Amino acid sequence: MSQASNFGERRALAIPASLTQHLHMMIDRAENAEYWDEAGKRYIDFGAGIAVANTGHRHPDVVAAVKQQLDRFTHVSFQTTPYEGYLALCERLNVLVPGDFAKKSFLVNTGAEANENAVKIARAATGRSAFVAFSGAFHGRTLMAMSLTGKTVPYKAGFGPLVPEVYHVPFPTPYRGVSEADSLSALESLFRAEVDPGRVAGIIVEPVQGEGGFNPASPALMKQLRALCDQHGILLIADEIQTGFARTGRMFAMEHMGVAADIVTLAKGLGGGLPIAAVTGRAEVLDKVPVGGLGSTFAGNPLSCAAALAVIEVLQREKLADRAAEVGARVTQRFRRWVDDTRLGCVGDVRGLGAMVAAEFVHDTQSRKPWPELVKAVTRHAARRGLVLLTCGVHGNVIRVLAPLTIPFEQLEEGLDIFEASLQDALAEMR
Repeated sequence: MSQASNFGERRALAIPASLTQHLHMMIDRAENAEYWDEAGKRYIDFGAGIAVANTGHRHPDVVAAVKQQLDRFTHVSFQTTPYEGYLALCERLNVLVPGDFAKKSFLVNTGAEANENAVKIARAATGRSAFVAFSGAFHGRTLMAMSLTGKTVPYKAGFGPLVPEVYHVPFPTPYRGVSEADSLSALESLFRAEVDPGRVAGIIVEPVQGEGGFNPASPALMKQLRALCDQHGILLIADEIQTGFARTGRMFAMEHMGVAADIVTLAKGLGGGLPIAAVTGRAEVLDKVPVGGLGSTFAGNPLSCAAALAVIEVLQREKLADRAAEVGARVTQRFRRWVDDTRLGCVGDVRGLGAMVAAEFVHDTQSRKPWPELVKAVTRHAARRGLVLLTCGVHGNVIRVLAPLTIPFEQLEEGLDIFEASLQDALAEMR
């Protein structure tokens, strides 16, 4: 009997039901942009472990770096016993992260932990307590990160009370009738009616919303946010956890925006599959935190640091930011054909930046009524055909493509063919 044959029963006994299961399979191995389950079935990966495997699964250089470090030491907590990898990685991030000013970095374990620490830093640096975030945002599942997140179900429902003094304003979503002017007007109203801007420590924003449905911020919006922050002494915090490390066609999405954030949070693609995250920001801001106020036992694990340094080398040497732009262009071109195909009539919008592209599915393009049931059916049929697809969006009706940036173009086209066939299967089932 295969291990997967009784997987559901074992899972039900061992793991909380609240931990969702996207695929009903057990992976056996992965290579670049492909998985194989224990029965040998092949899958093309359009999820990259939720934007983690930007350099592909098991990139040889990353594997070699981790193996080399494994033979030296695996853990000696940096704040008690320093080592080169942690320092070298922070030095690299200080150079790479946008901003023509002195920067400092420190390492943590996850994106949520990075955002929690960004809040601590902003409060320590400004002496203020309030924060502004956006509807549709996703910043993590820990308490402050969950409070910053702008989606109630499943992330916040039942977990209150949440952290006070967190305020949300609408994020620009033109397809849903929310313009940049609407967002900025809501922010100005918030400052007039709800919270004195002199009490706001930071405004946190994803340059492209991830879980919210791949809604990109425009350079104009970011410049307005930068101006407002400068006017009121507020710190601008860019959550680049999903957008970072070449995903959007630049090393960081903020490079598209023409402005720099005061604090940037990083994770996912940094480790090439190993858990690591970082906070990088203005040196004078990070130095406001009292000695001992930052730290973590496992943060900047030596194996993860070795992987991250190798990832950065691969991204630069293989010019994966340029390749991300080409991957995104191919996906977008295919999706726009679906928009124009009147026989489908269910692809309402296509959006994203670089190789971070999504399609929003609706019952019809006139009413724009969200169709999450179709999206679930598409992902189910795609898995049956051997393609891993991920969903997102406030209404659960968006499918996002986050293929490894190293995916061979013939595999990318094969995956898009499977996606299209799965869409046809789902439509035939639903209509």
